[in-house]
Amino acid sequence: MEDTKSPNREGLLADPDLLRVTGNVNPETRKRMEARVPSCPVFTRGATRLVEDDRFVFRIDTETARELPRICSNRAVRVLAAGEIEEAARDHGKKRTIGIVFSGGPAPGGHNVIAGVFDAAKAANPESRIVGFLMGPDGIIEGEAVEITAEMVDLHRNLGGFSMIKTGRTKIDSKEKMELSRRTIKSLGLDALVVVGGDDSNTNAAFLAQEMLDDGVQVIGVPKTIDGDIQVRDDKGQVICAMSFGFHTAARAFAGAVANLCTDASSDVKYWHICKVMGRVASHLALEVALQTHANITLIGEDLAEYLDEKRLAAAQMRGETDYTAYGMTLRHLSRVVCDCVVRRAAAGKNYGVIVIPEGVLEFINEIQVFIIKLNTIIADYNQTHDTNFHHDNPTLDEKLDYLRRLARRSREDKTFTMWNTRDDDLFNDIPAFFQEGLLMERDSHGNFPFSQVETDKVILGLVRDYLGWLQEQGAYRVGIPRDWFVRTMAEAGLSAQRYGSALFENWSDGEFLLTRPQIVNVRTLTQALAREGLLAENGQVPKALQKVHKKSIPSFKTQTHFYGYDGRGADPTWFDATYTYNLGLTVFALIANGATGQMAAIRNLELGFDKWEPMGVPIAALMRLEERSGKLSLVIEKSLVDTRSPSFEAVRALREVWLSAHPGSDNYRRPGPILFTAEGTEDLPITLALNALERIGEKS
Repeated sequence: MEDTKSPNREGLLADPDLLRVTGNVNPETRKRMEARVPSCPVFTRGATRLVEDDRFVFRIDTETARELPRICSNRAVRVLAAGEIEEAARDHGKKRTIGIVFSGGPAPGGHNVIAGVFDAAKAANPESRIVGFLMGPDGIIEGEAVEITAEMVDLHRNLGGFSMIKTGRTKIDSKEKMELSRRTIKSLGLDALVVVGGDDSNTNAAFLAQEMLDDGVQVIGVPKTIDGDIQVRDDKGQVICAMSFGFHTAARAFAGAVANLCTDASSDVKYWHICKVMGRVASHLALEVALQTHANITLIGEDLAEYLDEKRLAAAQMRGETDYTAYGMTLRHLSRVVCDCVVRRAAAGKNYGVIVIPEGVLEFINEIQVFIIKLNTIIADYNQTHDTNFHHDNPTLDEKLDYLRRLARRSREDKTFTMWNTRDDDLFNDIPAFFQEGLLMERDSHGNFPFSQVETDKVILGLVRDYLGWLQEQGAYRVGIPRDWFVRTMAEAGLSAQRYGSALFENWSDGEFLLTRPQIVNVRTLTQALAREGLLAENGQVPKALQKVHKKSIPSFKTQTHFYGYDGRGADPTWFDATYTYNLGLTVFALIANGATGQMAAIRNLELGFDKWEPMGVPIAALMRLEERSGKLSLVIEKSLVDTRSPSFEAVRALREVWLSAHPGSDNYRRPGPILFTAEGTEDLPITLALNALERIGEKS
C-alpha cells in the first residue's frame, strides 16, 4: 500500500545512504557478479580444434539409427588448442549469430553458460550476436527473442535462476512445432542454436540437429538438472560427464537447511524432521545430502529396489515356488525399517531425529511402481481413445475409482484384457484415499507421474505411526530414562532407586538409559507391577515421582515435514557450479566454431579437480534409448540412477549405523558450512564425486 502521509517520502527515496542500504544488490552479491571464474587452459590460447576421441565407444540403439540417421555416427570429441592450424583459426573468428534457450526447470549456473558463450563469441569476433529465446522453447516456436548484451550478461553473471531470458517446458515434438521453429531460426539468421536443459531437452536438441542439418544450423546441448541424473558413461563404463550442472548448488542449499534441522532436533529433542528432497527418478540429491549432513536416516530409492527378502525367498523355495514379491522392498517393509530406527533411538533417550527422503522414493517400491505403470497406461489409453482428457471427464476421485471398477469387471468378462484386473482393484482400494488421489492425479507435460505433488512423507509416516502405536502397546517402543536422572528423582522423593529401579526396568543392572519392562505400558500396568513387588504406598497410589518417571518413558512420535526443491534450484551457484557452467559455455562455442552439431557440451574429469578438467563434445544420439513416455515408447536420453556399487553409496551404507547414533552420547551430525563464492576455503566438488573419484584414481594408477 502506498504511504501518502509521510512528508519526507520523496526525500527518503532520494537519500543515497538509504538507497545503498536497501538496494537490490548487496555487497556480497556485487562481489559475486564482478568475480571472474577461471577458464580451462585450452580456452586461454586462442582458437580451438576438435579431435575425435577413440577412447570412448558407444552402442547406437536401432531406433536411434532409424530416427536420427544423419547424426547417429557422431563421435565423442575432445577440445584442443588449434596451435598453428590456420583453417581452425580462420573459422574461429567468423561472425556468427548464435541462439540460446533455457528449457525445463531452472538450475544454478545457467546464466554462466550464457556468459561463457557470449564471452567466447565476442572474443572471437566482436560483431557476433547472441540471441536469447524468451520463455523457453515457446520463444523459438513463437519467434520471441532478445539480443543479449554485455550489460545483460554482467547483471546476471554468477547469479542463480534463469531470469535473464526465463524458461519453459514446451517440447518441440511435432511437425508443426518443428516447422515454426525452423521459420524463426531462419528469420533470425542463426548459425547455431544452444539448448540448455535436461534429458528431454537434450533429446529435443538431437531431433533439432537432425532437422536443421540441411539449413546449415548447428545445434548443441548442455546438460542441466539439479537431480544429477544426466551422467554419461560409454559402453565400457568410462565416465565422460560425471554430473549435470546445478546439482552441487541445490544439494548444498538443501544440506544447509537439513543441517539446521539436525541442530534444532538435537536442541529441542522432541521432533522427527521428515525432509523430502527433489529427485523424481533418481536419489542422487538424497545421497549427497546424507553425505553433507549425516542425517539419522536417509532412504535411497535404488537401494530399496535392489532389496531381497531372503526369508520369503527361502520359504518359497521350500515350497518349490518363486516368490516374485520378495524382490524389492514393499511399502509395509519400508515402514518397518523406519520404525526400527525410531525405536532404537528412543531407547537411547533420543526420541527425535532427521529423515531424508527423495521425492520419487515410492517409484522404487514394487507394488507402487506397478500401480504407476498401469495407471499411466490407462490414462494415456483413455486420452488417445476418447480424444479427450481423463481428468476432465472424471474430475472426482469417486468417478475415477468407478472407471477403474468398470475396467476390473471387463477383465473378468474378457480374459485377454489385463490392463486392470480385480486384484489390482482390490489392492488399490486398500490404500488411503489421499494416496489414491495422488496416484490418479494429472501427469505432467511429459506424461510423467508428478511425485513432487504427492505427499510421499504422509504415505510413509501413516504406516510408521500405525506400527509404532502397535509397538508401544507391546512395550517395545519406549524412551530410555537417564540413570542419573532417575536416581536423583528417587532421592528427591525419598524413595530407594535400587528397589524401584529393579522392579521398573529390564536393564537396571547395566543400562545407561533405562528401559521400562515391556509389560508396563500405562498407569494401570505400572500399578500392577509395583503391587507385585510390594512397592505401592498404603493408599494404593503410585508415588508422584514414579508417575513422573513413567510419563517420561512414554514416547510421542511428533513430526515436522519439509520439502526442499524450488529453493535449491533458485540458489546462486557455488564456485564449482559457476566455474563448471562458464566452461560449458566456452565448450559450446568451441564446438560451434569447429562445425559440430548434435553434440552435448561436457567437461570430463569433474571429479578429479579443475586442473584435470577436459572440455568434450558427447554425441547426443548415442545416449538415447527407447523408454515409455505417455503410454508409448519414445527415444529419450537415458537417466542415470544411483549406482549402489559406487564408492559414494558404499560409504553411506557403511556409515548408516554411525549416523543413526542409536546409542547414548552425542549424534554424528555434520555442518556443511556456508556456501562461499571463492576458490579458496570452499568445497571443491560434490562429496559423491569426491568419493567416486577414489575409484577413478585407482583405475589410473
